[in-house]
Amino acid sequence: MGVNAPLLYLVALAGILSVAGYFVLREVLRLRAQEKVIRQLQPRLSKGKGSPQEHYELGSVYLQKRLYDQAIVQLKKALEVAGENIPPVCNALGFAYFSQGQYDLAIRYYKDAVAADPGYVTAWNNLAHAYEKKNLYGPGLEAYETVLKLDPKNAIAKRRAESLRKRLQPSPRG
Repeated sequence: MGVNAPLLYLVALAGILSVAGYFVLREVLRLRAQEKVIRQLQPRLSKGKGSPQEHYELGSVYLQKRLYDQAIVQLKKALEVAGENIPPVCNALGFAYFSQGQYDLAIRYYKDAVAADPGYVTAWNNLAHAYEKKNLYGPGLEAYETVLKLDPKNAIAKRRAESLRKRLQPSPRG
């Protein structure tokens, strides 16, 4: 007795549709969660009655949605309300500016993040990457080396530091 080919195709199609359905549902739920945060926080924060955490949360949602200008407004407001540099907020501001190609501003905020928390590995990695984008290989290598002191197994920092070391080596003249 042979395998029924149409039944096999039907089972395979159902499997593919199930997997695709899972990913679509997951994305829909993620987007609904983001929209819920926006609906809850935006009216309250527009009245100037928000905590630094709430501004950071709304700014983070805007970052996820790639609405960088709105994210920057909320993240700056979080720092203003807090009255101090909060490392994750500074890092998020750096990311927003980096994503817009404004590397000097990104570097400024990444530096603020690591000044407020010298052990903040993610901010050090981001700072190094911003230096790389500006072709500032020496400072980039220093930042990656700081990452490796804090997290010796950091694969990204290892790979990027090695690449920068090669770039900084004088080329042999022939």
